Amino acid sequence: MPDYACIDYERIEKAIAYLVDHVGEQPSLEEMAAQVHLSPFHFQRLFCQWAGTTPKRFLQVLTLERGKQLLQQSRSVLEVSHDIGLSGSSRLHDHFVQLEAVTPGEFKQKGRDLQIDYGVHATPFGPLFIAMTQRGICRASFVDFSSLEHELAALQQAWPLSILQHNESLTAPVVDRMFSLQYDKHDSLYKPFSLHVSGTNFQVAVWRALLKIPSGSLVSYSELANTLGYPKASRAVANAIGANPVAWMIPCHRVIRESGALGGYRWGVPKKQLIQTWERLHIAPADEVVDSSMNTEQD
Repeated sequence: MPDYACIDYERIEKAIAYLVDHVGEQPSLEEMAAQVHLSPFHFQRLFCQWAGTTPKRFLQVLTLERGKQLLQQSRSVLEVSHDIGLSGSSRLHDHFVQLEAVTPGEFKQKGRDLQIDYGVHATPFGPLFIAMTQRGICRASFVDFSSLEHELAALQQAWPLSILQHNESLTAPVVDRMFSLQYDKHDSLYKPFSLHVSGTNFQVAVWRALLKIPSGSLVSYSELANTLGYPKASRAVANAIGANPVAWMIPCHRVIRESGALGGYRWGVPKKQLIQTWERLHIAPADEVVDSSMNTEQD
């Protein structure tokens, strides 16, 4: 092997060792390149040549594997996300998402006299049906995989005595914020997203756990079950995930099979893969966090 090739190999070997040792710090491309005294551009090209993938992708794999190891120790998803340096990796829409469950009294009322405004809007992943009460988003679903009629029927079934009203002037700004890449959490005019959902205690607990999975990170159904304290309830967890009423905001797309396969997704596996890829490409700044709150749910 020529001398220059040996030098390049040693540089990439050193870079990989650095990533393994510092995965919890989530180093930037510039920080990686500095370890081997190369420019970010030269380092990226050299790393791809020798490792067969980008430094960012290599770090993502290391992060996921480290996360799996920690989750196998029965630690919570949020605790693990801190330990592997992902405490600030939530996407913009994950900021201060407040999940509020229907109370037993409200459940018995079946939405009596409750007005629900709805609309359909374009998003990076296809048209999205969204419905809102005065207390928050109660349903969001991609209608390119179903239909508006189906979503309205499901909404009416969940809230039988509610009043449904088409009002895209109200729902459009919310959808714009959901997928916006411009966000300032210090803006005094900013208001947290609120979700107003109806589900059993167990379902709401699963949805709340989903909110704690950092963007760009993935967990398996069994890992999520362990985090919830139900290690033998992977199937029940999967069913609760499948019943998720608010696509994208409650990120059920971040759960995969133990084997690494994508698993199912109500709105189609290709869309699940697309969303995962999009999130990895749009990781938010490091000071972003998820905050979820809830009331007593209805069994």
